[in-house]
Amino acid sequence: MAKLLVKLQRYFRRKPVRFFTLLALYLAAGSLVFLHSGFAGEPTVTGSQHGPGAGEGPGLPYLGVMQLSRGFKAAATMPEGGRRHGPWFKSTSKEPAERGKAGDYGSTQSRVLRGRSGREKEEDRARYVGCYVDNTRRRTLRGVSFFDYKKMTVFRCQDNCAERGYLYAGLEFGAECYCGHKVQASNASESECNMECKGERSNTCGGVNRLSIYRLELAQESARRYGSAIFRGCFRRPDNISIALPVSQLMLNMSVDKCVDFCTEKEYPLSALAGTACRCGFPTTLFTLHEREDEQLCAQKCAGEEFESCGTAEYLLVYQTQVQDNRCMDRRFLPTRAKQLVALASFPGAGNTWARHLIELATGFYTGSYYFDGSLYNKGFKGERDHWRSGRTICIKTHESGQKEIESFDSAILLIRNPYKALMAEFNRKYGGHIGFAAHAHWKGKEWPEFVANYAPWWATHTLDWLRYGKKVLVVHFEDLKRDLFVQLQRMVGLLGITACEDRLLCVEGQKDGNFKRSGLRKLEYDPYTPEMRKMISGYIKMVDTALKLRNLSGVPDDYYPR
Repeated sequence: MAKLLVKLQRYFRRKPVRFFTLLALYLAAGSLVFLHSGFAGEPTVTGSQHGPGAGEGPGLPYLGVMQLSRGFKAAATMPEGGRRHGPWFKSTSKEPAERGKAGDYGSTQSRVLRGRSGREKEEDRARYVGCYVDNTRRRTLRGVSFFDYKKMTVFRCQDNCAERGYLYAGLEFGAECYCGHKVQASNASESECNMECKGERSNTCGGVNRLSIYRLELAQESARRYGSAIFRGCFRRPDNISIALPVSQLMLNMSVDKCVDFCTEKEYPLSALAGTACRCGFPTTLFTLHEREDEQLCAQKCAGEEFESCGTAEYLLVYQTQVQDNRCMDRRFLPTRAKQLVALASFPGAGNTWARHLIELATGFYTGSYYFDGSLYNKGFKGERDHWRSGRTICIKTHESGQKEIESFDSAILLIRNPYKALMAEFNRKYGGHIGFAAHAHWKGKEWPEFVANYAPWWATHTLDWLRYGKKVLVVHFEDLKRDLFVQLQRMVGLLGITACEDRLLCVEGQKDGNFKRSGLRKLEYDPYTPEMRKMISGYIKMVDTALKLRNLSGVPDDYYPR
């Protein structure tokens, strides 16, 4: 054996090219064997096969988000023969083939009971409506849909739909999520919605052509979307409509998509439906979008889509298109050195980056920072690179809370946020970046308890120090800024010594999110705060509330106190 190895060694030493060729072939063969074992039993999924029937098991890859038009076309999703359904599980035992047939999944009653108990846990964010028949040719829920054949959960589906402003979320085949504003189908038996969710065996996610539907209680917190457009509301026709909405087009076969597409092509950010007339324009003082009317006043069916509303001649349904309103996008450094240093102070995670984005759009000037964050500079915060004392920026971001640091500023905007939300936001930033998320291992490990123990006291002392040592402090609550951006931004800009242009502020309202909002798809599915943590944080909230009231300021918002 030793002689054979010596001969091989001498042979390859004389002809190294053959050695490396043989080695490459060996590695390639090993890779093919590995890939084959990884994909055995999982057929390829083509673009037109997006249901569980496209494969035989739960191991299919995540297919992402798909946009379905409200006038659902069967040819876009299914061949004429309908959908084929394989077994919803991948069995390793030699059980009869009948077990994989539709309607016979075993332990049906226990799964339905588990589904009911799981639904009860979802009541705080959604209300279970029932099990409904779903038709591939005419969907029950006709909004956005997405699929995850490995990790689908009821919460994930609800959160995805709520983030996009839909009123209903439905789950089907244990892995498919559908969103919509109306439920357009007949009821089915609860026992037919008995498929376990791919990401949680303790809950059920619909069945074969059956949707488990939830009404989302939190959907109103998010912007309602129709395709790429954001629903702004129902509004009374402005007096000078030809000036407020200068471009118009008569559309006898009107639909939301057609009007939005028309205004997008004309490069206007607003699309207004007035019966058979489509109008386009900008938010201005003539049409502020601040006085919404009851949506029932706009509930006239579209001529081109029976399940949509197209407004009337007197009450317009308004959507925001994907066209960027450039009236507030220009930014520059201050032309002359600032005489005063204004701080934009906040506890980490309280929305400082978002506030900077709003201030830059509202004033047209860059904001600076007490620190230097290269990632923020690369995202457009050009004042990030300047020294904070340069005087070239309109205000300076800071999280500092010591007396010496606070007294370095002549005035300050103090941004305060609910500590429960702020702590979680900062924890996500620390372990996932400015718009990323911390991994579940961090939340479940020792990092989260240690973080709360160290940062919760700082949330209180930060506010108390600025109230005590700040020379001229304007208190702005993050929640008020979200709720009434126009008024709060006017206050902030006023402290900065800038005369607020109302049309520019209206432009900011349409561009308010920027690139600094975390997606709702990965919110925690459980409460990370223990009773001990809540008791400690509640004490700090009362401390800050008392300090604000002693200075004749409004106390903390009611939602700071957990129910």
